[in-house]
Amino acid sequence: MLEPTFLTWVLIIFGVITCGPLLYAQFIMVWKPHSEEARNLMIGKGEDWRDKSHFKTAYSLAIVDWLIFMPIFIGGIIGLIQSQIWGYVLFAVAGAISFYINIFLWFFEKEYVFPAVGALAYYTYIWGNFIYWGLASIAYSILRLNYIL
Repeated sequence: MLEPTFLTWVLIIFGVITCGPLLYAQFIMVWKPHSEEARNLMIGKGEDWRDKSHFKTAYSLAIVDWLIFMPIFIGGIIGLIQSQIWGYVLFAVAGAISFYINIFLWFFEKEYVFPAVGALAYYTYIWGNFIYWGLASIAYSILRLNYIL
């Protein structure tokens, strides 16, 4: 059994703080995709979609996150709390998904997002925290599963 440590709780809380608001915005996007609320949450208050592909990308990523990422993320947290090995595996998988898609988005969206929000926001809560949490959850899970931590 791999009992949760202080670091386990730090990563769970960091993951929930990082992913929770996005999952909420994506829920609104899936539930009411053409609403003003979805647009305001996903791209900023008063902003408009750049084109149809911008909307379709946001909509499809919201669906995929709710079908794949969210159950793995929640399952991983439940498994960690229950001291289950599968919880660490799911937590690492959730981290890998977060890392992968957000590395892509970090570069893909930089042209549009970076000038509007600045370096601090861009490299932290806009994209950076998803990458940092993803890497940390992967590394932590691997180290815990190998009884190094």
